[in-house]
Amino acid sequence: MNVAAIQKACAPLLRPLGAAYAACMAVRRAAYEVGALPRFAPPRPVVSVGNICWGGTGKTPLVHWLLRWCGAHGLSAAVLTRGYGAKPPQLPLRVRSANTAAEAGDEPLMLARQNPDAAVLVDPVRRRAGHWAEAHLSPHLYLLDDGFQHLAVRRDLDIVVLRPADLTGQWGRTIPAGSWREGVTALRRAHAFCVKAEPDLFNALGPQLERRLLDYGMPVFSFRLAPRGLVRVGRGLDPRPAEQGGATRAHLDGAPYILASGVGEPAQVHDTATRFFGYPPLRHRIFPDHHPYTGGDVRSLAAEGCTVVCTPKDAVKLSLFCGESDGREGARQPDLWAFDLVTEFGPALWSATNFPEWWAARWAGLSAARRA
Repeated sequence: MNVAAIQKACAPLLRPLGAAYAACMAVRRAAYEVGALPRFAPPRPVVSVGNICWGGTGKTPLVHWLLRWCGAHGLSAAVLTRGYGAKPPQLPLRVRSANTAAEAGDEPLMLARQNPDAAVLVDPVRRRAGHWAEAHLSPHLYLLDDGFQHLAVRRDLDIVVLRPADLTGQWGRTIPAGSWREGVTALRRAHAFCVKAEPDLFNALGPQLERRLLDYGMPVFSFRLAPRGLVRVGRGLDPRPAEQGGATRAHLDGAPYILASGVGEPAQVHDTATRFFGYPPLRHRIFPDHHPYTGGDVRSLAAEGCTVVCTPKDAVKLSLFCGESDGREGARQPDLWAFDLVTEFGPALWSATNFPEWWAARWAGLSAARRA
């Protein structure tokens, strides 16, 4: 029985506990708002991209998009992130391409490799990382990755990423009754909502979006991760995406493939792969979110005997074991490729513009307010 089934079976017991948890989080939030708990409040804008729930919703791709936007507009950015499961050699750790996922965490390492000009700082105490960045970097803005509940850093803008499930069966169900980390009143802190959904699904969610979010008075944007092709994965190979010169291929030309993923929403990866290739994988090897891949995992994937396709998040860990012999006679290396993904924005509600235009206008307002 999975977690969702247990929560449903034990709902009468868990709902009161969830209400108590939501109340505790509301008290914590109020303590920060009245100044009873210390906060890092830099003299430049802070933008948070976060969830109301646990697990993957597409936060990191949005942070990546914002970093690319900053780079295109001559702005320096510092990302403050906890680095899930990371064991940094020092704190804070400014992540470099040469770091490992064990040191930095898979998502911070992915961001650092994709955005070499940005400062990705890993530290579970993000106030400390922020003070270090102020002293050594003085960026134009700070980005909080998974920052909605991280109230020890004062923010100017909260972008909250929702799953379709958050708008239906999971709505308002806080831990342990559901997957939400705060109650519905926390959403009043949001300045915009982003829903990771294909345009047709987003449009189908219209009634739920209106019922759940209209009263908050904030725009709702949809986005999706669209593959542009595949990037070769392996130690010593160029890890960059196609636009930065990485080794790529456009398609598999109908050849069978194995899908490997260790992410929060593996079903979305399966759907993305099936749409992109036009046919499903032979098998989908599903690993836990943030899975620490081993040489044994790589040998197991190689034993599948055909091309293996993974996500960029998986690639930063799997690449450590690919491209070199492990000393075993007859050991094989997988033919491993990762999706080269781009974030695309789709339909929006309660906004006259799309997300890029909305963000450009909000940034102009934030930067003007700081100069005043």
